[in-house]
Amino acid sequence: MLRKQKRAPGAAPGPALPWCLAAGFFLVYATLSVRLHRRMLTSGYDLGIFEQAVRSYARGHLPVSALKGPGFRLLGDHFSPVLATLAPFYRIVPSPVTLLVAQAALLAVSVVPLSRWAHQAYGTAAGLVVGLGYGASWGIATAVEFDFHEICFAVPLLAFSVTALGNGRWRAAAAWALPLLLVKEDLGATVALIGAYIAWRGPRRLGLATAAAGIAGTLLEVLVIIPAFNPEHRYAYTGVLTGDGAGGGALARLLHLPLDLITPQPKATTLVLLLAPVAFMALRSPLIVLAVPTLAWRFLSDTPAYWGTVYHYSAVLMPIVFGAFVHCLRLWAPGDSAQDRRTVRVALTLSAAATLLLLPQFPLARFADRATWQTPPRAAAAHRLMDRIPDGATVAASNRLVPQLTDRCTVTLFGFPGIPLTAEWIVVDAQDPMGFPLSAEDEARALRDARDAGWRTVAEDDGFVLLRRSPAA
Repeated sequence: MLRKQKRAPGAAPGPALPWCLAAGFFLVYATLSVRLHRRMLTSGYDLGIFEQAVRSYARGHLPVSALKGPGFRLLGDHFSPVLATLAPFYRIVPSPVTLLVAQAALLAVSVVPLSRWAHQAYGTAAGLVVGLGYGASWGIATAVEFDFHEICFAVPLLAFSVTALGNGRWRAAAAWALPLLLVKEDLGATVALIGAYIAWRGPRRLGLATAAAGIAGTLLEVLVIIPAFNPEHRYAYTGVLTGDGAGGGALARLLHLPLDLITPQPKATTLVLLLAPVAFMALRSPLIVLAVPTLAWRFLSDTPAYWGTVYHYSAVLMPIVFGAFVHCLRLWAPGDSAQDRRTVRVALTLSAAATLLLLPQFPLARFADRATWQTPPRAAAAHRLMDRIPDGATVAASNRLVPQLTDRCTVTLFGFPGIPLTAEWIVVDAQDPMGFPLSAEDEARALRDARDAGWRTVAEDDGFVLLRRSPAA
């Protein structure tokens, strides 16, 4: 049985500190996300895709994304029905900004349980260090920087579940974990491990039931639901989850897992940076095992983008790492002796120092960049051209231009292989293309082909080109 946790001297019982931190981080996250969108640094892959999904739900339909293909049903790509909860808000404010603000709110709320746990256990200073360290952590910051993703729902669920696990509130831990099955299909493995932890430390029946639900949920989603909606009647990411895409079978890859966790070098860097904000002390808590499923599918994949510290892939790991840190302090310094208090002070000091050292290297440092607060003149030129496109039109657009149009038009990605060019309008950035998922050369070639096929140039402004399909095209 776990020892009853004592409230540290000076630890106020009220929720003011955690919620104040959450409110502050909400403003930070929302401001950064919206400024990036205003500066046209968001993209169709992925903000545009998610907006098309939420827009479908808001209209009372299952999610469809023209960016993935004509009439492509998104439940055939990933199982994320949790996105439907954003539909009422999108009906009120139909804009990609609605998704960005919702993501900021969800990520900010995840600060509350972790900060409150540290605050109640070790006092105000601990609540501040953990809350600020977690809220400013690079895994959360990179998710804020890169568009919108469904994992923003998983982050607070994990934060509350891990906190409940660390405090022996087994039913609460299971209740917070089970909705992860509605966020994304790979999170069932994490649910299963949460269940296994409950079975080990708490009620066995509850733990086994939770673990079974996690495993059964993922199998149902991957083997039945997603293939039923997928145009090829399969789960497209089997190679990612089993390691088949990285060479060799799943068993062979699992046998080489220790080596795969540290090579190539970006994987080792990611592991070091995950643990650095908590001074590597999270390794002393068994809760850290909850990070294994996410790390395993990322590091077993042959996709280098999964290995490093960019994009949104590490956001779900941060509540686990910081939860394990607070739990470690409880295990390492369980009493109120002078030695225990000194241990906690040292740990918190190291954590705060690591947070300060890492902060300038990651996206929240953009607040100190003057460019963040200036909208480029080219953005105005792009909007002048896009304003000529009528609402409800079909448009093929460059990746950076897509989320500027998805709230009022049916948008596809211009030049994307396999997607027929049937749009009435084309708008591209011929001067400074993003280069993803189409190379600059491929996009320029597609533009030449469109002109040769009969699309006529309507306007050009500061490197942006607007074309319209001629009747004969």
